Amino acid sequence: MRIVYLHGFASSPHSSKARFFREKFRQIGVEMEIPALDGGDFEHLTVSSQLEVVQRTVGDRPAVLMGSSLGGYLSALFAVRHPDLVQKLVLMAPAFGFPRRFQERYTEADLAAWRLRGSAPVFHYGYGGERNLGYGLMEDAQKYEDNPDFRQPVLIFQGTGDPVVPVHLSEAFAASHPNATLRLFASGHELTDVLEPMWQATQAFLFQNL
Repeated sequence: MRIVYLHGFASSPHSSKARFFREKFRQIGVEMEIPALDGGDFEHLTVSSQLEVVQRTVGDRPAVLMGSSLGGYLSALFAVRHPDLVQKLVLMAPAFGFPRRFQERYTEADLAAWRLRGSAPVFHYGYGGERNLGYGLMEDAQKYEDNPDFRQPVLIFQGTGDPVVPVHLSEAFAASHPNATLRLFASGHELTDVLEPMWQATQAFLFQNL
């Protein structure tokens, strides 16, 4: 089995969840790849550019996709477009509705100023400081659907107290997709306080039929 992990927005392959799962999989002899989704160019980040990174990483070898937040949304988009390459998915607080909800974070005045300047500073957790982000992310995101309708088996982890990705988004997706198993935790967006139970559930989900 091969695992490809997609980190969240303004994060990196060195996030705590990515490192945790890579070590857990290493201990049982499973390969896990964690690409840097910005490709080294965060300012020109778009949904399309991130999907291109995923495509280069996956190549023509089938894989299980794990994704956190925006990485979960990207996993879902990729699964729809490449059903022959994605075997299963494990999504943590997946950012369903990203194109619409990301825009709603800003006022019309803020969006107009961002568009005029071409870029705006955002906090990048991977770098531990602000980095400029181009308006192209906002424009490009509008080309993509809010809720990718993939059919592969998926395990979704969601915190009931998540202030970034509301729990009802994962609940609605699971309710309309019989391929989805939803596990709720009394946690927030990061889910770093429930890593062990997520690992146990992930193992059972991925290896139960092997």
